[in-house]
Amino acid sequence: MMRDDAILVNAARGGLVDEQALLAALNDGQLAGAGLDVYVGEPNPPQELVAHENVVATPHLGASTYEAQVKVSTFVAGYLADYLLRGVVQSAVNKPKMGA
Repeated sequence: MMRDDAILVNAARGGLVDEQALLAALNDGQLAGAGLDVYVGEPNPPQELVAHENVVATPHLGASTYEAQVKVSTFVAGYLADYLLRGVVQSAVNKPKMGA
């Protein structure tokens, strides 16, 4: 449903884009280009897709900016301080064992 002069950008999750359909759209001229930072089969993206002349492909480094690294470091330090000073666990995927 995109215009044929559109450029698709995916820096979110690999599974959001059907990579075979994207390649077909690029090859058929139904899409002007793509910018990709994430792929379904990471760390081995489809070579025909990433080598396409109308694709700019990066190796999943969208968050590798100075600003992003400062922000994540600040969050982690805050979470650690919350646990050490108040026993509060934030953003845990598993159930924490207190006093272990």
